[in-house]
Amino acid sequence: MKIAPNKVVVLHYAVSDSEGTLIDSSYDHTPLAIIYGTGYLIPGLEDALVDHVVGDKFEVSVSAENAYGERHDGFVQTVPKAMFENIEDLDVGTQLRATTDEGEQTVIVIDVTDDEITVDGNHPLAGIDLQFDVEILEIRDATEDELAHGHVHGEGGCGHEH
Repeated sequence: MKIAPNKVVVLHYAVSDSEGTLIDSSYDHTPLAIIYGTGYLIPGLEDALVDHVVGDKFEVSVSAENAYGERHDGFVQTVPKAMFENIEDLDVGTQLRATTDEGEQTVIVIDVTDDEITVDGNHPLAGIDLQFDVEILEIRDATEDELAHGHVHGEGGCGHEH
């Protein structure tokens, strides 16, 4: 069976930046299980999976534009600290949910002064070309429930009420 839309794909992956620094890996814990074609993966990785079969091991280079996008300076904003008076622990690296014109998004605190906080709404991997090592472990048809819910169910389902 080949990877195609509406197939459940179970895979191991390791992802590194363009300098070879490891960012994340599933090899030392649970493999990733996705329904192919649902947009869960970044476009460059999803495109590279098509037609692979169980047992395939391969490398994929994904440019920033096909991963988490380019960085946008406009996503970095400095705002008055008073806007966050109800939030404790406003340290560099803290993730916050912010309401924007496009809806809610996660921002990361990148600077804190006595009066202001600078947040970055770019994805932490925006602007970075990525390198994946992938191993395909399993391919199967997605169940009707999985397709309806848009994600893979483990043993005993996913906890949704039917």
